Amino acid sequence: MTNRHILLTGPPGVGKTTVIKKSCELLNSKSLKYHGFFTEEIKRGRERVGFDVVTTEGNRSTLARVSSSDQSSRGLPKVGKYLVDVSSFEKLALPVFDSPVPSVLILDEIGKMELFSHSFSEKTKKAFNEGNFKILATIPIAKKALPFVDELRNRKDCTLVQVTRENRNDLPSEIVEQLLKMK
Repeated sequence: MTNRHILLTGPPGVGKTTVIKKSCELLNSKSLKYHGFFTEEIKRGRERVGFDVVTTEGNRSTLARVSSSDQSSRGLPKVGKYLVDVSSFEKLALPVFDSPVPSVLILDEIGKMELFSHSFSEKTKKAFNEGNFKILATIPIAKKALPFVDELRNRKDCTLVQVTRENRNDLPSEIVEQLLKMK
């Protein structure tokens, strides 16, 4: 089995999303089609107040927001101080699996918030198992925290890349070079 997928991992804030976005710019310059989504931080001043899901076409929706006392009774799943809006996430994230087959499927990120969506988990699993495309995704660094992520991390058809402050500027060109070589 040859490696068809690249999983980026590293601590929060190290630049995984930036690496993916710069890789997409390079893919575009090579005329390679890609489709998917990014997870972006939402800040108010210096304080992070949530996350949005943003498609590669620029459509945006809420993924999570800092919970307030009036929201806590809405029954939304919670990760730390954030309430996860699963239905809002699904409206943008799920269609990326059903679009015309791209050369590269971008999934930033496959993490605890995103995995509250059973449909996202199922479509992600199917994409890795049956997809006719390469996947470039980010996963959390913590091992044994999310069994689904550990399964991906241990797949023989995935290359795991640790993003660090030292290598993050060189990674986009290395990733695109590797994607071009993958069959």
